[in-house]
Order: sequence, then C-alpha cells, then structure tokens
Amino acid sequence: MRAATSDDSVVTKGRSSEDSDGDTHQPLSLVGRVSSWLRKTALKPVEDNGTSTAESSDVATPTEDDEAHARSADDRERLIGLLAAPFAAAIGILVIRTLIVNDPPALLKNGQVDSLHVSLSLYHDLDLVLLALSTLMLLMAMLRKRLHLGIVMALYGLAVFNLQYWGFGLPFIMAGAWLLVRAYRIQRDLREANQGLTSRPSSQRTKGAATRRA
Repeated sequence: MRAATSDDSVVTKGRSSEDSDGDTHQPLSLVGRVSSWLRKTALKPVEDNGTSTAESSDVATPTEDDEAHARSADDRERLIGLLAAPFAAAIGILVIRTLIVNDPPALLKNGQVDSLHVSLSLYHDLDLVLLALSTLMLLMAMLRKRLHLGIVMALYGLAVFNLQYWGFGLPFIMAGAWLLVRAYRIQRDLREANQGLTSRPSSQRTKGAATRRA
C-alpha cells in the first residue's frame, strides 16, 4: 500500500509539473518567429528544379514581339511622324517666305552693297532642303523606322533652329531626341536579353556544381 501510494504521488507530481510547464509556456514573439523562419529557410536544401526556375525567371527570354518592336516603331511613334511631317512642310514654306520678304535689298541708298542681303537662290535651296526633310520624315514614319525618323526630325529641328526660328525648331529637336533615346534603350534591352540567354546554360552548370560541392 505504501509503495502504491508513493508511485501515485510520483505520477501526480509528474503530471502537475507537466501541467505547470504547459501553463508557463508562452507563444513565440515576432522576433522569434522571424528567426525560426530564417533558420528553416537557410537550412533548407536547394533543389535543382527551384534553381533552374529562379534563374529562368531572372533572365527574360526575348520573344518575336520584342524583336519586332525593336526593329520597327509602334503606332504612337508612327503617329508622331505622320503628324509632324505636314507641319514641317508648312513651317518650312512659311519660314522661307518670311525670310524672303524680310530680306534687305542688295544695295543701300548710297549705292554700296548691303552685307545683310542674301541671294534668293539660297533661300530656294533651303526651301527644297526643308521640304526634302519633311518628305523623308513622312516616309520614315510610314516605314516605321524609329531610328531614322528620330535622325530626320532632329536634323529638321536643327535646320529651322539655325534660321533663328527657335520656337519652330525646338519641338522637332525634342521629338527626334526622344525617338533616338527610345531606339537606343530598346536595342540595349534586346541585346542584354540575348546575351543573358546565351550565357545562361554555362551559369547554370557553374551554380549546379557549386551547389553539389556545398
């Protein structure tokens, strides 16, 4: 009877101690949860499928649409060229006619030659140049040539800007610079994507060997 009583007391004390431990156990704090999650994540083995999936997501594969977009201008860029070409032709004619009207006479009142006078043939040549640039602007827009359209618009803006009509030349310079920057960035992104696509298998082999060694 005494042995049974002692055993019951031991069991009762063990249960009471377990109950007391369970009662004193508190949930982990936020820092503890984060540290345990980081520990589990760091100790978790890396699988080959996960590595290949992550690497494939990091390197974007260029598609046919990306290559087509890099080769030709989109609808917005084409619309800019189509709208700018008629205005460029009208501005060129207006500027040259204004210069001809305001051109001083060849001779002064005292009979000397005026150094500010410009020959009419030079004005006509400038008019033909501006009209040719306007035609090229329209042609490049119809052919969706982003880079060439930017070059032609920038040249036209510089030509009008040098004639001291800054208000007419500055918009064409800005539009041409915008097209040139877009063409450069699109070609750069496509080139980087192609380089990443070609160098991806070698990097996968190197990372796989490093993972096996680890």
